[in-house]
Amino acid sequence: MSSLRNAIPRKAPKERAQPHLRRKFGLLEKHKDYLIRAGAYHQKEQTLLKLKEKAALRNPDEFYFKMIKTKTVGGVHKSESQANKYTNEELMLMKTQDIGYILQKLQTEKRFYFRKIERLNGMLHSLDNQSSSKHVYYAGNREEAREVRKNVSEQGNPSAFKDLLKVILKKTDSSYRELEARKKRLKDLEKIYMDMSMQKELQKRGKKRKLREDEMVSPTSRPVYKWRQERKR
Repeated sequence: MSSLRNAIPRKAPKERAQPHLRRKFGLLEKHKDYLIRAGAYHQKEQTLLKLKEKAALRNPDEFYFKMIKTKTVGGVHKSESQANKYTNEELMLMKTQDIGYILQKLQTEKRFYFRKIERLNGMLHSLDNQSSSKHVYYAGNREEAREVRKNVSEQGNPSAFKDLLKVILKKTDSSYRELEARKKRLKDLEKIYMDMSMQKELQKRGKKRKLREDEMVSPTSRPVYKWRQERKR
């Protein structure tokens, strides 16, 4: 009987809608909606009870320095600004460490990739300067070069290597993109290093002023500063 009961199509139950006279109150709240709303209400209620208990048991003689270093603005608790948290010596030390890290990354980039960039640049220019009457095949390693040479000797027909030419062009384009990306990375690291070095020098003692464009021997887009000459003791 249970199998026959499930075989008969039954009407899907529908939820009760909001009565016509109460449409101004929006959708009719279901039981699951009530559970969510009641849970949030009780959670806020428990939080208020804990805060009231904490305030009732507060020690009137309690004191810590944040009581005088913080304030409330518009009912919002705000702490004191941390702008002068470190001394000038500590800031100079951190700036030196940052500059050392950037310099290390710059030297590593030049050491490991500069030769690769030059070799990649020369190889790509040599490929571009080849005569158009010759068929030039580009191989990334010796095994690929042997395979290309073998296919050329067996087939002898350039039209049979259309797929191979597509792969060659794709590798050439990726090599150009890699070359531009490496050059851009080196340029960005050098710019960051120069900016951080300038900021470190500006934090040192001594009177200095920024030169105008008419005072520069060779005007540049970067700011130029001049320190006042001081007599050494």
